[in-house]
Amino acid sequence: MKRRIFIASAAVFGLAAHSQVADINDAVNKAGRQRMLSQRMSKAYLALVENVEAGAARQVLDRSVAQFDRQLAELKAFAPAADIRDTYVKLEGAWSDFKGVLIGRAPSKDQVANVIQMDAAILALSNQGTLQYERASGKSVARLVNIAGRQRMLSQRMAKFYLASAMQVDPKGSAAEIGKARTEFLAAIDTLRNAPESTQKIRDELALADAQWVFFDQGLHKLDGARQSPKLLSDVFVASENLLSVMDRITGLYSGSNV
Repeated sequence: MKRRIFIASAAVFGLAAHSQVADINDAVNKAGRQRMLSQRMSKAYLALVENVEAGAARQVLDRSVAQFDRQLAELKAFAPAADIRDTYVKLEGAWSDFKGVLIGRAPSKDQVANVIQMDAAILALSNQGTLQYERASGKSVARLVNIAGRQRMLSQRMAKFYLASAMQVDPKGSAAEIGKARTEFLAAIDTLRNAPESTQKIRDELALADAQWVFFDQGLHKLDGARQSPKLLSDVFVASENLLSVMDRITGLYSGSNV
C-alpha cells in the first residue's frame, strides 16, 4: 500500500517540465504531453464528480490546467513554421472554451458528456501539433518520442473512459474506446521494445511499464463491477497515474537522445 501511494504521488507531482522548449525533440515531447493532459484533465474531472481519490484528483486537475497553459505558450512561441503556429492558435481557442468548463464551475455530472466531447477537440489539435513537430525534426528518434509520448495519453484515456462507463455515460461506447486504446498501447510497447534506438536504460524502464500495466489492465478488465466498487475506481485512477509516471520518464529518455 505504501508503494501504491508513493508511486501515485510521484505521478501527480513529477510531471513538471523545463520552462522553455529546449530543442525539437523536446517540442515533440511537450506537444505529445498536451495530448495526455487533455485526457488527464477529463479523468480528474470525472473522478471529482464521483469523489474518487478526490484530493489527488483536485491536484491533478489544477496542476494539469497550469501545465497545459504553460506548454501551449511555449509551443506556440517555438513554432518553426507558420502551419505549426496556426495549429497552436487554433488550440488556444479550443483550450479557452475547455478551460472555462473545467475550472469555471464545480464539477457536475451534467457536464461530463460535454467535457468528454470538448477534450476530443483538444486531443485532435494537440496530436496534429505533435505530428507537425515530428516531421519538422526529420530524425527517426522523433517518431519514438511521439510513440512513447502517446502511451501517456492512452493511459489517461483508458482511465477516463473507465470512469465514464462506471457513471453510465455511454457505457458501450466507453468500453469500445478502452478496447481500442488497449490494443494500441500494447502494439506501441512492442514497437518501443524492439526499436534499435532503445537503450538498456529505456528497456529497463519499459520493463517497469510492463509491471505497472499488469495492475492497470487487471482493473480495466473489471469494468462490469466498477459501478458498485469505489475501490476499483480508486485502483484504476492510481494505476493510471503510476503508468503515466513511467511512460513520461521513457518519453524523456527518447527526447534526450541524440540519435
